[in-house]
Amino acid sequence: MSVKQNATEIVKTLQRHGYQAFFAGGCVRDMIMGKESSDYDIATNALPQKVIRLFEKTIPVGVQFGVVIVVKEGRQFEVATFRTEDSYSDGRHPDSVAFSSPEDDVRRRDFTINGLLYDPITDEILDYVGGRADIASGIIRAIGNPFERFTEDKLRMMRAVRFASRFRFAIHEDTEKAIIQLAQTIHVVSAERIREELEKIVTGANSHTGIEQLDRLCLLKEILPEVWRMKGVRQPENFHPEGDVFVHTLLCLSKLVNPTWTLAMGVLLHDIGKTDTFTETDRIRFNLHEKVGANMAANICDRLKTSTVDKNRITWLVLKHLCFKDAQMMRPNKLKRLFAEDGYAELAELCRIDALSSSGDLSDYHFCRESFEKLTHEEVKPKPLITGHDLIDMGLKPGPHFRDILTKIEDEQLDGNLTTRDEAIAMAQELVGCKQGI
Repeated sequence: MSVKQNATEIVKTLQRHGYQAFFAGGCVRDMIMGKESSDYDIATNALPQKVIRLFEKTIPVGVQFGVVIVVKEGRQFEVATFRTEDSYSDGRHPDSVAFSSPEDDVRRRDFTINGLLYDPITDEILDYVGGRADIASGIIRAIGNPFERFTEDKLRMMRAVRFASRFRFAIHEDTEKAIIQLAQTIHVVSAERIREELEKIVTGANSHTGIEQLDRLCLLKEILPEVWRMKGVRQPENFHPEGDVFVHTLLCLSKLVNPTWTLAMGVLLHDIGKTDTFTETDRIRFNLHEKVGANMAANICDRLKTSTVDKNRITWLVLKHLCFKDAQMMRPNKLKRLFAEDGYAELAELCRIDALSSSGDLSDYHFCRESFEKLTHEEVKPKPLITGHDLIDMGLKPGPHFRDILTKIEDEQLDGNLTTRDEAIAMAQELVGCKQGI
């Protein structure tokens, strides 16, 4: 069965036992908008312990908040009891909940477009908050008093931006005012949750408008002050006719299509170092901005609690984003080493987008693409002709010089100057002799 069919079966089971049960939230919104949803939440008046007894496999993830996960055909469905919520002392979670009616449950949710209920058995939509009208009008509107909704859960401010950019909706004036006034309170939300929401914004559709809206609503300055500082940083017009560093970055983001988190962040942060390296003498320069930017990107990743693997990829992309301009002058070994990097595909896309969003000159990108396509995997990552064991057999003691010798031999192999093990052994013997002072 499909995800929707499984969710419908859960609703049927609950209703068959005398309970109210509806699809709730985003899946109803998506259905009205003609979009396929991959996630179906269910709201019911059945208490958590009743839900647990009705289904064969459940996970009691938040029984105290009325939430149980029902597992059906390997898929997980959140089943939540209708509830109202008390104050939010931590700005994220309710201090207590009380089980309630469908209408009361909807009125404690975030936005009207997410405040819809749908009965898949009777094909009836319950709309207590004007969600259908706001979907039709393309409006993101907080349910009830926006200050109360955002005070309850500060992350909702970023969620408003995510939905607005994703659907190309406008944020209602009162909702905007509340976000601007409360923007500085976003820091009560954990770094991990902020990162998760930021990831959804920058990897989703229209990420450039998402960043623009974060800026307009005073959130960008709070969560990514380094990006906010790019505004107004001038660039040489012959290389960047599009405008300042921030404008260029937004243009780059606008060209992304279903990017990974690491590529999206690489694009967002690739010129971050220009704010700290701006100089103007004979012309505007940003000397070593890629190195400065890589360090800044690493600090941002640490602040957002990004995984080490993702942090390393993002900082590498920032550090290497200029390397294509030198590609046509690189020795074969250096170019092949670049091609062999795990993140090369993302780097190539970053360099393509960077060029398209500035001078428009793609000659370096095309050179790299054509060179890469001509090479086999074995040519890019050849099997080593010799190893450290061979150096030991020559009487050399292990140490840092091992890497120097093996790297030089690999360079010659990648350049095509060494093709056999005997040739590599001969060169190694020569290099070992030099190390030993022979």
